[in-house]
Amino acid sequence: MSDRSLKQTVSALIQQEGLPDAYAETVEKTILPLADRICALHDTEKRPIVVGIHGAQGTGKSTLTLFLREILLRHRNRPTANFSLDDIYLTRAEREALARRVHPLFKTRGVPGTHDVELGQQILHRLRSAGPGDATPIPAFDKSRDDRVPREHWPVFGGRAEIILLEGWCLGARPEIDSALSEPINPLEANEDPDCVWRRYVNEQLKGEYQAFFGQIDCLVMLKAPSMECVLEWRRLQEQKLATKIRNAPEKGELHGGAQDLRIMNDEEIGRFVMHYERVTRSCLAEMPGRADVLINVAEDHSLGLPQFRES
Repeated sequence: MSDRSLKQTVSALIQQEGLPDAYAETVEKTILPLADRICALHDTEKRPIVVGIHGAQGTGKSTLTLFLREILLRHRNRPTANFSLDDIYLTRAEREALARRVHPLFKTRGVPGTHDVELGQQILHRLRSAGPGDATPIPAFDKSRDDRVPREHWPVFGGRAEIILLEGWCLGARPEIDSALSEPINPLEANEDPDCVWRRYVNEQLKGEYQAFFGQIDCLVMLKAPSMECVLEWRRLQEQKLATKIRNAPEKGELHGGAQDLRIMNDEEIGRFVMHYERVTRSCLAEMPGRADVLINVAEDHSLGLPQFRES
């Protein structure tokens, strides 16, 4: 990184995110080449593009997205917006209604079927078609309350986005063949979905509106976890960080609602929670690496490998 201002940006983000100083090397070897690849695609397409960033829980999607956005926006002169599939989760009330109508497991956020895909489509459309003076509110979800942030607190993106970074744990996932659903893969499926109602509904969602949504991705980046066991451990670490954030900043306006609304899970609850994600995660780990436009392997210590670009 020869650009002094770029180094300053990276250093400030590393400090802001509490990352080790060595992350600057990750930026130079992994993130900057990816940013340049995205710019080249944008130059070729000559239109707003959507970059999908897929990765199981704990792979560092949000961190990668943050650094990419700041580099593209500040140092590549590309108006860049970002949002996550997490930001378009159905509200708690909507998921409770889905749980009553289809299956109790849909009360838990995460799997296809628990997102407002239509809202996601609307955000993509508005970001790509906005005029210079237009403003696009970007949805946000408060995981500590397990509910969507009130609209008046949504961040706003001004103007048209030339690059949209869309990240999510199941982003770009494909449905399984129906016969693969019959055998449960964990105790949650065996004990709480013995008739396959929940997982078949999830799979049907992936066949329908989710594929139309994912079809708008121009470049799919996969952060590949080494194993499902690592995903579980990383999810535990995420919950610990969330609990620390709540303890340290309860009065700073970062969280909406009182302490009685907070949703922090213990290790047993996290284990059950991750079982909701396991089937789709395992499927993606098995089949997505061969078709992702960019593959980045994530080591057990969370370090990122060099980006592997698929030639078209």
